[in-house]
Amino acid sequence: MASNFKTIPIIDISPLLKKSDDPTMSEDKGVLEVCNLLDRACKEAGFFYVKGHGIPDSLINAVKDVTRDFFDLPYDEKNKIKLSAVTGYRGYQRIGENITLGVPDMHEAIDCYREVTPGMYGALGKSLEGSNMWYLFWFRPAALMVAKPRPCWVRTLLIYQKEMYIYLLFHRAMNLYMDKCDNVDFRPSNPSNFKPLMEEYLGLLKDLSRRIMQGISIALSGSPNMFEGERAGDPFWVMRIIGYPALSDSTNAMKLDNDIGCGAHTDYGLLTLVNQDDDITALQVRNRSGEWISAVPIPGTFVCNIGDMLKILSNGLYESTLHRVINSSPKYRVSVAFFLEPNFDAAIEPLECCVQHTGGVAKLGRAVYGEHLVRKVLTNFVM
Repeated sequence: MASNFKTIPIIDISPLLKKSDDPTMSEDKGVLEVCNLLDRACKEAGFFYVKGHGIPDSLINAVKDVTRDFFDLPYDEKNKIKLSAVTGYRGYQRIGENITLGVPDMHEAIDCYREVTPGMYGALGKSLEGSNMWYLFWFRPAALMVAKPRPCWVRTLLIYQKEMYIYLLFHRAMNLYMDKCDNVDFRPSNPSNFKPLMEEYLGLLKDLSRRIMQGISIALSGSPNMFEGERAGDPFWVMRIIGYPALSDSTNAMKLDNDIGCGAHTDYGLLTLVNQDDDITALQVRNRSGEWISAVPIPGTFVCNIGDMLKILSNGLYESTLHRVINSSPKYRVSVAFFLEPNFDAAIEPLECCVQHTGGVAKLGRAVYGEHLVRKVLTNFVM
């Protein structure tokens, strides 16, 4: 359980980033100071701001601007990339379609996941197979799969290979076509800079989050790369591009359940980085006594928080703290949340070094990350 924190700490991670490729980084004084701050923040609040992260303010702001441009589009245009089971739960969801603890959330969003190719994670990952829908025509590979088992496994394999070859050729051709076509009716044609901005941003966020995890590894008395390999060496990732409308009555202090932008929840994975509007305070974090502490926007920073999988790995040393969003501002709010996750098929259990720091007994059970994610995703939406 988090402590009775009243504020969320700010951590300058630049000393950590400067040494992140140095094999002796865990001996560096500046790195160790950052790691001590990360350790304290993860234990006491489960939330912290990071500055000195190296990502240009111009890109951070451009991502929010293009997000607002998308949500300003007419509903019919946004709905061309509608989220559904057929899309692998990627795409646009209108206000009220996301559910937290059975209550509709008052936000609209684009949900994005790491691309999952057919058979990549076997039966476990089948429901999430697909590509992100923000700029390319999306084609469901399952439509080309063998529908029923064949009597001969050799024939089945040959048919599967042939159909996969057709799918790959078709998918490549359609992507090339889409790159050259600005007026195709089955996707939003605006904003035109969505693709390059999000690709650049995603690449930087994936790298930054893994470097922060190096510091957390050291803070837990492990090696800098303790989370690599079978735990998170090939990490899954999630990104939610979110728009929160202003509440109908921003002067009403008593908010109804269906006025909550996103209900109280914890995040699923390892580490979350949130890029939020600089002038609207809406994200709230709950401390041990049940008070909701505002994560007041600080320009040039990301709000970071611990997810369920890191809580398990740390054997409860670190907390995946409850948080929610209430936009009581008269202005529309945007936020882009990036989630670094473990390997999709990773079996997550308390690390031995953390067990030793918590009385020698594993306090939290084992979880397969992909099972945890799929279970959450399949109950998150009204469609």
